[in-house]
Amino acid sequence: MLAPSGDQFEISGGGYRAVVTECGAALRDLSYAGRPLVDGFGLEEHSWGGRGQVLVPWPNRLTEGRFSFGGHDLVLPLTEPELSNASHGLVRWAAWTLEEHTAHSVSLTYRLMARTGWPWTLDLHVVHDLSADGLTVTVTATNMSPEEAPYAAGSHPYLCVGSGPVDQLELTLPAATALRTDDHKRAVGSEPVDGGELDFRVSRPLRSTVLDTAFTDLERDEWGRATTTLRDPRSGEGVSLWVDPTWTHLQVFTADGAPGARRSLAVEPMTAPPDALRSGTDLVVLAPAGSPGDEHSGSWGIRAVD
Repeated sequence: MLAPSGDQFEISGGGYRAVVTECGAALRDLSYAGRPLVDGFGLEEHSWGGRGQVLVPWPNRLTEGRFSFGGHDLVLPLTEPELSNASHGLVRWAAWTLEEHTAHSVSLTYRLMARTGWPWTLDLHVVHDLSADGLTVTVTATNMSPEEAPYAAGSHPYLCVGSGPVDQLELTLPAATALRTDDHKRAVGSEPVDGGELDFRVSRPLRSTVLDTAFTDLERDEWGRATTTLRDPRSGEGVSLWVDPTWTHLQVFTADGAPGARRSLAVEPMTAPPDALRSGTDLVVLAPAGSPGDEHSGSWGIRAVD
């Protein structure tokens, strides 16, 4: 029998262990010295709640599935019909092809073919690699079409420290701006977090804060990395997620009202905000195939905090 998420690719290195799945190139499991770092899903389950999935060629919501690009007026299927949104891209449930599997690394590929509502073909490549520095995930897209193609990427890991809830955990989130949303979870503006409920630039407990919020204006270190940390002040143990400069936004989600509510915290790297295909904000434009700029690549990662 085949697991609901397809073939399983286990890797290990530097004290870390991970499992990546054929379905969606999803990160099903990640641990350090036996301690879970992500709240994934079981071998007998599919990836519920977006757990560990790759979100390409757009992350988050696309209002009514409608956008225009390069002279095309396009409509994509509504995968969140109750809110009239096309959500989280086109490859979440695709069967990815194994390119290479070593003891510490696995590389998967998928060719996203042109289709109704998406008239471009993209070659996608995702590498999960483990070392003493933790997990590094690199997502690459190459335009195979004869015309420019729009592109944005995201990933959907849920960070955990212990079995939850996250209320007593301390969050450090290096973001100066939060996006406001309407009842359909669509971005309708932005505001500084200064001193408010959404200001986690200085580490503090989550307590009862409800988050399903995109953040931007990320504070970065000398290498251009922005790092979010979830930590248990009682044990000192925690988990950090870093993003390189290609990831401009972080969606943070406490999953209130959903299965697994508040037992973990989704911290989702995004190269663009919600509705980027409509607004063009931070949208990547891939050059025609074979031209300079026809490829985009970005990395993010997770490591244990002791």
